[in-house]
Amino acid sequence: MTPYVLTVDAGVRDLRAADLLLHTLADELALTEGAFGCTHLVRYDTPRVAVSLALPSEPLLRTTQERLTARGHQVSPGAPDAVGRAVLYPGVAELTGTLTVGDVLARSAIDRVTVLGSPSRPDPRARLVTWDHVRPQWQHGELVLTAMPAVGGTLVPFEVPAPTPCCADH
Repeated sequence: MTPYVLTVDAGVRDLRAADLLLHTLADELALTEGAFGCTHLVRYDTPRVAVSLALPSEPLLRTTQERLTARGHQVSPGAPDAVGRAVLYPGVAELTGTLTVGDVLARSAIDRVTVLGSPSRPDPRARLVTWDHVRPQWQHGELVLTAMPAVGGTLVPFEVPAPTPCCADH
């Protein structure tokens, strides 16, 4: 499948707002299960977070672009970069609770799981506590989830659902 991609730059300033925008767009546009929605950090000009939508067909792309433009969104063809952080992707709704790495790979579009500080891939039987917040990134054409070791020999996604802001304690 060749994805057809467009970018929506709504001037969003943080990842949480961009995640919400992607979920809102997916609901409003009734995006199909085969769609991908990613966030991209835009560092030039005014720093912000743009979102991209990868759709399974060109007619769906054209229709989506027309609907977004009609709603007043600034839409452009393609993705801002090749390393988007996936928020919407096939199987994401199945990644809740604690799963094995093998289950994560079997149930979703994620191609690979890596563990910070480890040169090898985790055992497919390793348990991953998802926190119901699994945000893999595109790396060299693969959707890769970075995890880190946690309590009790489990793994957790590197990105936590509610990060503590820098300098929050001083």
